[in-house]
Amino acid sequence: FYKLDFNPKDWDTIRVPSNWQMLGYDKPIYVNVKYPFHADPPRVPHDWNPTGLYRRTFMIPEEWNDKQIFLGFDGVDSAFYVWVNGRMAGYSQDSRLPAEFDITPYVHPGKNLVAVQVLRWSDGSYLEDQDMWRLSGIHRDVYLYCTPKVHIRDFFVRTIFDDEYRDAVLKIRVNIRNYSDFEAEQHIAEIKLLDENCSLVFDEPLRYFVEKLKPHREVAFEVEKKIHDPKKWSAETPYLYTLLFTLKTETGNIVEVESCKVGFRQVEIKDGQILINGVPVLLKGVNRHEHDDESGHAVTVESMIKDIKLMKQFNFNAVRTSHYPNNPVWYDLCDKYGIYVIDEANIECHGLANFRGTPYRKEPANDPEWLHAFMERSVRMVERDKNHPCIIMWSLGNESGYGPNHDAMAGWIHGYDPTRPVHYEGAIHMPGKVSPSIDVLSVMYPSIERLIQLAEDPNEDRPLIMCEYAHSMGNSTGNLKEYWEIIHKYKRLCGGFIWDWIDQGLKRRTEDGQEYWAYGGDFGDEPNDGNFCINGLVWPNREPQPAMWECKKIQQSVDAEDVDLTRGKIRIFNRYDFTDLSLLDIFWELTEDGKIIQQGKLQKLYTPPRESCVVTVPFVMPKLKPGGEYWLTVRFKLSKDTLWAEKGHEVGWVQLKMPFEVPPGPVIRVEEMPILQLEDSERDIAILGNDFRLIFDKKESGCISSFIFKGSKLMKRGPLLNVWRAPTDNDAPRLARRWREAGLDRLKHEVIEIKAERLSSQLVHVKVESMLLTFESAEKFRCRYAYKIYGSGDIIVETDVKPLDDLPSLPRIGLQLIIPGEFNTFTWYGRGPHENYCDRKEGAPVGVYSGTVDEQYVPYIMPQENGNKTDVRWVSLTNSSGLGLLAVGMPLMEASAHHYTTEDLTRAKHTYELKRREEITLNLDYKQLGLGGGSCGPDTLPKYLVKPEHVRFSIRLKPLSPSESAMEISKQRIED
Repeated sequence: FYKLDFNPKDWDTIRVPSNWQMLGYDKPIYVNVKYPFHADPPRVPHDWNPTGLYRRTFMIPEEWNDKQIFLGFDGVDSAFYVWVNGRMAGYSQDSRLPAEFDITPYVHPGKNLVAVQVLRWSDGSYLEDQDMWRLSGIHRDVYLYCTPKVHIRDFFVRTIFDDEYRDAVLKIRVNIRNYSDFEAEQHIAEIKLLDENCSLVFDEPLRYFVEKLKPHREVAFEVEKKIHDPKKWSAETPYLYTLLFTLKTETGNIVEVESCKVGFRQVEIKDGQILINGVPVLLKGVNRHEHDDESGHAVTVESMIKDIKLMKQFNFNAVRTSHYPNNPVWYDLCDKYGIYVIDEANIECHGLANFRGTPYRKEPANDPEWLHAFMERSVRMVERDKNHPCIIMWSLGNESGYGPNHDAMAGWIHGYDPTRPVHYEGAIHMPGKVSPSIDVLSVMYPSIERLIQLAEDPNEDRPLIMCEYAHSMGNSTGNLKEYWEIIHKYKRLCGGFIWDWIDQGLKRRTEDGQEYWAYGGDFGDEPNDGNFCINGLVWPNREPQPAMWECKKIQQSVDAEDVDLTRGKIRIFNRYDFTDLSLLDIFWELTEDGKIIQQGKLQKLYTPPRESCVVTVPFVMPKLKPGGEYWLTVRFKLSKDTLWAEKGHEVGWVQLKMPFEVPPGPVIRVEEMPILQLEDSERDIAILGNDFRLIFDKKESGCISSFIFKGSKLMKRGPLLNVWRAPTDNDAPRLARRWREAGLDRLKHEVIEIKAERLSSQLVHVKVESMLLTFESAEKFRCRYAYKIYGSGDIIVETDVKPLDDLPSLPRIGLQLIIPGEFNTFTWYGRGPHENYCDRKEGAPVGVYSGTVDEQYVPYIMPQENGNKTDVRWVSLTNSSGLGLLAVGMPLMEASAHHYTTEDLTRAKHTYELKRREEITLNLDYKQLGLGGGSCGPDTLPKYLVKPEHVRFSIRLKPLSPSESAMEISKQRIED
């Protein structure tokens, strides 16, 4: 196929860059630890190794005739051979690093042919066992370029600050090569430094006279220059200079010009901390796979820019390139926009680290036969990326055990680039003290207790990061607040990297055209690890998931606390490392029951980084409304446009409850209410009032079977005790199994007793005792409902729940109601506007929010519990005219509403399997279990568990007329 006379008339045309599986050839495979083929290193299957053959022609212009010509591939998975005009040009592997071929001997002016053979599996595949889709092909750019025969082949730029971090020495090493067959005459290399305005930083260029160069030889030289008070590069202030290299002949003719961006940035480890330009920094990081839901591992520049802008907008300042060197453009963008990068070698042999039972018993890290492969992958990464200021650490790879091969990698890196520390998580698992080759200790998915233990280790003085934590699979990312409380407490804790950035779903359509995101097994791929690739903070289309708002709040670099709120005094903290607060406009709002009643803008602050100041918010004491609730919200917004966000973008907010002595809400007296009628029959209990009719079913469930108000049916069934939720991905590994073993997923209600009693003309008391049994008739809960039905239409439901078995922590305890579909407007006073849970609510301010029931659904790729709201004062479901049902927490509750039942969400494995119901499931919960991180990490913290213990809680229900205010009704107090 590589020969010039081969006729590819029956071949297809394919887009490059691409993965051929994404274009319908072969199939994607998703596995995490196990290899997608029988592991027998270094051998790979001969009978199943899909191979891609590529051909294309290209033109060489006449003016390239005296040049050196190179063909480059930025990324090919997993290995490939290259032919040019029928002649072998070379071979390469490492799917995430470039390979360049000198094709000068093989090309000629005019039309030329390149042919490439790409192997899906190679012995290199044993070192590329990352948790991702296994895809093949030429997935990064292919390029052609030429150079003069005497060429600036390489350069290495370093910046070293003085002890005051004011002046810096610019150190530059340059390699110049003579590619010709003849001795080269003397050349002059000149180096200039330009600022952002293209002005020269020093007047006279640095010069080096290159003596005569023998054929095919290379010379290296070093120059340095002291730069007075350069502008420093950091993630907050990513100032870039341009370094200009010019190669001239003796007579001054320009032979070649090269350039690169330079950031004056120094990384150090001191006193157990990571310092950037002398300042300790915290890494608010995330792990990022290169993924596109349509093109697989072939990511566009546009998607990279979108990623970086989102990261910056949501207060991330660092990325770990999990688990391989990224597309070269990514580092240019991180330099430009300001992101700290841990650059990670393309080494993961997780499946071999656990490989046992065959003659091959060594982990590659301990096997000298693999040393060269380990070294090649680290050396090539460092050589490619060494000039990027964004890179603050080199990582030796991921989940590959630890051994002498890692020490060798670290030793070479320390010798070649002493300006950056070395990171590798696997070293911490070795017995005894962690190898001195590792500069920054690292841990994955520690519990809070484990993190504290590591931080307090008296035998360690190195910085510690969590290279993976807060596993964000599905509805997840719980207790982020507690992690950062510990990080702020211990100086050796330098932050962490959430797993991970993007859900690795692949876009597919069902036979009837429904679009969905596929995961492992959906392509018939075997083996597979199911939806374990769906761990992202953003959807596969790069839209933020609800957990992103929690990250943004927890990681914000500005904060405030109460000093004397009654007088408007607050302390504002500048947690930036390098910028004062003048980059922000600061606004304030005083709200009464969710409505802004006063607002303003504070004076410009110039508080230095890592300091605080006390300011006075100039609100006027409002006339306090009986039962009212008052909050002060301070918002911090960009005062000017940046590369990553426009002026007015909110970088952070703080909400403080005002300590006003608010008079209680108005009292409604029962004796002033309309009279009720009570009808008690064998099958049901009916209670009639002005404009409403309430019916209890006495035979089946003992709950309300009909609630009619002004001719509209407000409720079809409920409220009934509900302890089940559709398991989240964090529930699934352990908790959900225990729930199912306890029968919590198959409970039925059985009435023991129901009776009604008239307490007065305006008040009826209905008592219901029931039990919740499994389908096998094992009783799990005894439940007593006490309904107080008032002539006003108010219903106070007091629920007494007593577990009767040895049960695990529960999914939730609450009431569930079925509401007719016409009441599709969901309004609540609580935390929002996005979903939130008891251990993921810091990023959801208290307010009044409204939307359709459909808008409350969060389409997790594997359907599960979603859409919850916490700290809810009241919630209403209303129709288009404003008529509906109001539920009031006594005092607070959690709430959610869906056009799907809990059972629907439990059964479905993909979004397309959910069929929207007309009716609405309304959940009013006493408490719901937190989210935690149990899919890969510690379970939910004890304080966020729902313990199987005796509880009582109350909720107030009331019909809502279009003319009535839900807020005003919620303030009313009923006196019997």
